[in-house]
Amino acid sequence: MKKVYTGIELGTNSIKIIVLEKVNDKFYVLAATSKSSMGIKNGEIVDTKTAVSCVKNALRDINEMLGLKINRTILCISPKYSQMDIVNGSTDIIDYNEITGEDISNALVEALEGIDFGDEELVTAIPISFGIDDQNNIKDPKGLKGSVLSTKVVISTTPKESLYRILEVLRLSGIETVDICFTSTGDYYTIKNRQYDNTVGAIINIGEETTNVSVFNKGIQIKNSVLPVGSLNVDKDISYLFKIDLLEARKIKETFCLAKASYADSTDIYEVKTKDGEVKEINQKGVSKVVEARIKELLKIAKSEIKNLTNREIRY
Repeated sequence: MKKVYTGIELGTNSIKIIVLEKVNDKFYVLAATSKSSMGIKNGEIVDTKTAVSCVKNALRDINEMLGLKINRTILCISPKYSQMDIVNGSTDIIDYNEITGEDISNALVEALEGIDFGDEELVTAIPISFGIDDQNNIKDPKGLKGSVLSTKVVISTTPKESLYRILEVLRLSGIETVDICFTSTGDYYTIKNRQYDNTVGAIINIGEETTNVSVFNKGIQIKNSVLPVGSLNVDKDISYLFKIDLLEARKIKETFCLAKASYADSTDIYEVKTKDGEVKEINQKGVSKVVEARIKELLKIAKSEIKNLTNREIRY
């Protein structure tokens, strides 16, 4: 059976939309676009009208690619203000019957019962493990028998105010949000494999103005931190040192620089005009050293944050 999914991410630098078709448990990209965004800063809506215009522009691009109109989406939001916690729940299995999907749902509902989320909105509730009577650490209880099914669940929340602003932008753009996930979930599934599904690890995602550090335990996100540094710092370094416009600095970073200066070519030259109108030649090795130094600093900060989140030294 074929199913089509649309995902949208509203970022500071760009709005990304991807449309996938699922066929026999495999996903195929039907269309994707990335358009410049305005009215969004650090993943938050600061100008609704401008943000709506940018979303509509990206949707127009996708609709033209597909030849049909997209009106429903899965929203990917920043985990910047997310909170994560572990809760427990249990449910009785009537007449010692085999455990079904309904029983699992009941146990999950029971785990969330009575929780006052206040100004927070629940985003995910992912079971870590299940227990049947006195047996624990069961991954999949379906088909097994017992009298009581219990579960341990990781829940994540995000502030309602910032989330509702994003939902309003999508609504005004003619889009219905059918589900919500964190962008860090997408980061994990980009590199997911059997080894990572059975270990504790961290993912570092360097964004425009922030760097996201997410910790996963056997495929389930348990911790997250957003650091106030990102690729914009690299742009500013190039702009300041070579006295050039910030947009020109970004172009050089994305099209000319290497992250590792030892791989760069000192004879490869990029000609630019400085803010004073002077024409200057920049060699690839020199500007790549600037980029490498900043990347090392970003990763050092991220490494320190991973230790704060896990209380463990990184082991590669």
